[in-house]
Amino acid sequence: MATHEALRFLVRVLRSRYRDHRTELAELRRNIRPGDIVCDIGANKGSFLYWLAQWSAPGRVIAFEPQPELAAGLSRLCRRFSLDNVVVEPRAVYSSSSRKTLFVPEGHQPGASLLQPAETSTAIEVQTISLDDYLPASGNVSALKIDVEGAELDVLRGAERTLRRCRPLIVIECDRRLATLDRVKETFSLLRGLGYAGEFLSKGRLLPLSAFDPEIHQRADGEWFWKRKDYCNNFIFGNAEARAS
Repeated sequence: MATHEALRFLVRVLRSRYRDHRTELAELRRNIRPGDIVCDIGANKGSFLYWLAQWSAPGRVIAFEPQPELAAGLSRLCRRFSLDNVVVEPRAVYSSSSRKTLFVPEGHQPGASLLQPAETSTAIEVQTISLDDYLPASGNVSALKIDVEGAELDVLRGAERTLRRCRPLIVIECDRRLATLDRVKETFSLLRGLGYAGEFLSKGRLLPLSAFDPEIHQRADGEWFWKRKDYCNNFIFGNAEARAS
């Protein structure tokens, strides 16, 4: 593997831990124990993957990434950095196990979605899998990181058995720009019905989900509104009973 690929990966994971996703990774670190099963759903280029592998070892991290080029890159990086407890699955997590079309925006692989995007994109056929079909009925699934560009509700619908059994911490991106506001609300409602309490990240602080107002925290003002520092689309859900104690 080229040295520059490894260096880019190291810069990416360090920037993620100590700057871009510091709060999310701190919450994950508190919940993951050695021997746990952890899922990185929409692993992309592995910003979270290195840390999940370190904290769960000798447990297992399943990195789901349906884009063939990115999945192959993750496999190379795992070999290069001896992340032997990582399994790279070149499939998309969804509500059912089938085949669907993944839309990859031109020049922006992180924006790939199972929902039809507005911009010009390349369509590729991918295999989908539900977490309940994939994961074993035993073993502790302690955390799910979900970044699937609008398909969050579908991922969770296919994981209800696992969520009820293990109550994993969920770090998830929800954005009315990528899905409808109704789907975002339905995602929150589903998790509350499963016994979860939610928080959202605002300027480095976690605030209760009850304070989230999409008209304020995800307002669509300006051409690049989702890049504003006060735009909030990262959420953390944990066991409601545990968080109340």
